Amino acid sequence: MTTPATTSTSTAAAVTATTAGPPDLFRRSLRMLLDKDIAAWVGLWDDQGVLEFPFAPEGWPKRLEGRAAVADYMRHYPDHIDLHDFPDLKIHETGEPGTIVVEMRGVGRVVETGKPFDMTYIAVVTVTGGLITHYRDYWNPLAVAPGGATDFTRGDR
Repeated sequence: MTTPATTSTSTAAAVTATTAGPPDLFRRSLRMLLDKDIAAWVGLWDDQGVLEFPFAPEGWPKRLEGRAAVADYMRHYPDHIDLHDFPDLKIHETGEPGTIVVEMRGVGRVVETGKPFDMTYIAVVTVTGGLITHYRDYWNPLAVAPGGATDFTRGDR
């Protein structure tokens, strides 16, 4: 008699990630964000992965180095943003192996206020060995301009 093997979501995500191409891995990462499974999302990252925000406003992080820094940054995200969908998703493969360019919107609601959340993104994502090694996130800084700011990186609301 065999018993089913059990694995953590993040371990299963990492194993599956190694067999997925960058577009599939990215789509899977979005599903994890919608499911609020931040541990699994972070499990898609290489230990030395880099997350950059070239358009981040003053006082916001511009660069995170390593999976641990990405995990720390993202751990409170679901407490602040309740994502519902990523409409208008377009994934473009590039001439650079393992690198894709992504156009998308993230929509949902701001947890603290209940107001709609609607953010546009362009991302340049590199996947090596089935894990995210570099993610340049060109998100819209106007969405966090004074009067509409939501700092989802802090644990307190």
